[in-house]
Amino acid sequence: MSSSRHFDPAVTPSDDNRLTGRVRRYAQVSRRVGGLAARLAGERYLGIPLNRAHHAVQLREALGGLKGPLMKVAQLLSTIPDALPAEYATELRQLQANAPSMGWLFVKRRMAAELGASWLDKFESFERQAARAASLGQVHRAHSRDGQELACKLQYPDMSSAVEADLKQLKLIFTIYSRYDSSIDPSEIHQEISDRLREELDYQREACHIRLYRRILRKEPGVRMPDVVGGLSTARLLTMTWLDGKPLLDFETASAAKRNKLAHNMFRAWYVPFYYYGVIHGDPHLGNYTIRADCGINLLDFGCIRIFEARFVKGVIDLYRGLLKNDEELAVSAYESWGFENLSREMIEALNIWAKFVYAPLMEDRTRRIQDGDSGQYGAKVAAKVHSELRRIGGVRPPREFVLVDRAAIGLGSVFMHLKAEINWHQMFENLIEGFKVNELAKRQKHALKDAGLL
Repeated sequence: MSSSRHFDPAVTPSDDNRLTGRVRRYAQVSRRVGGLAARLAGERYLGIPLNRAHHAVQLREALGGLKGPLMKVAQLLSTIPDALPAEYATELRQLQANAPSMGWLFVKRRMAAELGASWLDKFESFERQAARAASLGQVHRAHSRDGQELACKLQYPDMSSAVEADLKQLKLIFTIYSRYDSSIDPSEIHQEISDRLREELDYQREACHIRLYRRILRKEPGVRMPDVVGGLSTARLLTMTWLDGKPLLDFETASAAKRNKLAHNMFRAWYVPFYYYGVIHGDPHLGNYTIRADCGINLLDFGCIRIFEARFVKGVIDLYRGLLKNDEELAVSAYESWGFENLSREMIEALNIWAKFVYAPLMEDRTRRIQDGDSGQYGAKVAAKVHSELRRIGGVRPPREFVLVDRAAIGLGSVFMHLKAEINWHQMFENLIEGFKVNELAKRQKHALKDAGLL
């Protein structure tokens, strides 16, 4: 098997979670990660010095060669504050989003497996070369019989086996990490990532997510979503209307007015769903959206969607108001409503360091950038300080809901830094949460999920 692919060209693709697929995957990943684990164990138990920065580079290179779910997990972990040490997060952040695409022979076999032997007759045209290849699948441009431009997202073969093997190795990585740093208990993080990755394999569920977002963002002129072509979609093939747009980085040198408008639309695209419906897009990766000429957002990928109970959203707003009014009792109540347990005063103070950083732009009623200064990763220094404090006072187990909320907050913060956007974040946020009521959110959410086929 090639080290850069999940599949063997000599094997007929199958999506069953087969034992042979898992064995191949375990062997491939274990050879890379196992050796690195042994070195870390040598440092701990035998006193053999380990250069963590160099070790992190080796880990990134090992995972990067896999080009699959574990790579996707590593990218996600690299942006979650305190999930990994700084040396590891820095290296894993460099992992490329694009994996080698499947060749035409494989594409024909996969498409036939999903739409039948005469699948090509269902299209006016279908491009052989993938327009985009990522960790779990690739996208081909096509045209329907009535001339509509389409995006066909085709899952790689045997991804179920690949995901299960990678999640097993992820648990090993977390175990290794916990041996020398107990500041963060990653058990809830692992469970959350596992659930979300398994959901991403179900393209029928992703189709429901698209319908959900089309409903809840229907009144947002600055955000556009594709439409699902049901007759050309299956559990492993998702066919959507094609949306033209450019990468966000093309707008870094645009006028201030355009950059600010783009930042405003990004803010609405991510947080209207959350504060109105308790739903968040957990992966603000640059490849998951494009930008239109009018600075509107095209949301393209809906695999990593998280639905929260209304009480969790209330806790986010309560913490904001508690920090804004110096109401410690309200802030503590918010932490407890999320599932933080045994909160000592030192623990509250440590958690507040991070909370005050995340909420800082929202608490100042003025036009400003998302973070003072242009250098460094968004939130990196603050995360390091929180990490140090948590380690000193004995560690914490973050509730699983925080994985994608933090992912979205840090990912969007990084986007706003790229854009050098200057906005009154306080007013924009206050307008968003004005009149918030838990019962109303719960009612809206229930109707929306039912209409989208998620209930």
